[in-house]
Amino acid sequence: MGINADPVTIKQVELRTIEEAFNNGLVVPLPPDRLTGKTIAVVGSGPAGLAAAQQLTRAGHTVAVYERAERIGGLLRYGIPEFKMEKSIVDRRIAQMEGEGTRFRAGVNVGVDITGHELRTRYDAVVLAVGATHWRDLNVPGRENKGIYQAMEYLPWGNKQGLQELAGEPPINAHGKHVVILGGGDTGADCLGTAIRQGAASVTQLEIMPRPTEERPATQPWPTYPMIYRVSSAHEEAGERLYAVSTEEFIGDGAGNVKALKLVETQFVDGKFEKVPGSEREIPADLVFLAMGFLGPEKSELIQQLEVELDPRGNVKRDDHFATSVEGVFVCGDAGRGQSLIVWAIAEGRSAAAAVDEFLVGETGLPAPIAPTSKSLTV
Repeated sequence: MGINADPVTIKQVELRTIEEAFNNGLVVPLPPDRLTGKTIAVVGSGPAGLAAAQQLTRAGHTVAVYERAERIGGLLRYGIPEFKMEKSIVDRRIAQMEGEGTRFRAGVNVGVDITGHELRTRYDAVVLAVGATHWRDLNVPGRENKGIYQAMEYLPWGNKQGLQELAGEPPINAHGKHVVILGGGDTGADCLGTAIRQGAASVTQLEIMPRPTEERPATQPWPTYPMIYRVSSAHEEAGERLYAVSTEEFIGDGAGNVKALKLVETQFVDGKFEKVPGSEREIPADLVFLAMGFLGPEKSELIQQLEVELDPRGNVKRDDHFATSVEGVFVCGDAGRGQSLIVWAIAEGRSAAAAVDEFLVGETGLPAPIAPTSKSLTV
């Protein structure tokens, strides 16, 4: 329908279908009939890691999922707020996986608590699903002021607060403060909704790009992902959205705390942004969140220990079978693809599982892999 009309609500149809299946006890653990004797470590318990682990477990391999956070779920648990995706959805999937035989190792920082060499020695294969958490920063005057945080420094605390996992107030709290969010994407919207629930005095979300059109541009035909004006549930609740503005400076209060932002309007000329003369202004800001995207996986001890090659964009380099430059080490999701959507992470996790299964046993009964370079999956 998206080719020449408004798309149908396939998401809601699929959601109703699976919820009915869970409510009627139709979604049950599917343990393998036999074990292959092969062992696999999956590093990271986000959508890619969980998808890969479940497929590999069902294929008969013994799979252990490592997660450095205290609970399993990765981005699904600590990145996406509860109001956007209930954590009961994650918990019931983990319970199904435990029933199938997947083993979980939370609170283990791979690369520190266990080295990459030890992991390769202990397991027949390793799957890296560590995400793309190397965030993009903004180096403008005043960046050293207190009260300026990356979105993923803030959202996990907001999630823990929403799930009542904290004994007191979160270390980063928007209550009663003027909040400014730099970045107009999903992560910025998550910060917006969290700040609203914490009782922020005001919330303003900034975007350097002009306001998108509400209809699909002719230059982005189906099935490409169109740049259109989107309103999330958080945007419907409160807050102001400013487009075509750039941050010139973080203004401090003299005591080392941010108190305002100096903005300038921008225009797109000949393929680059230019400042609009005379458009400078200030807006109050007691708390600033940077939600400007990510630049690939963290250059952690694990990446160094495994000695895997990186591509020019800083992602873990891989071939069409999700294999890295190190034999027996595979990568899927944002760590190899770059920052993307959860549906891509799940698809890549399953495809990587098929590639690992073939590597270990010479053939696979799992669904055929989708090549990492393929654009065949519509999102």
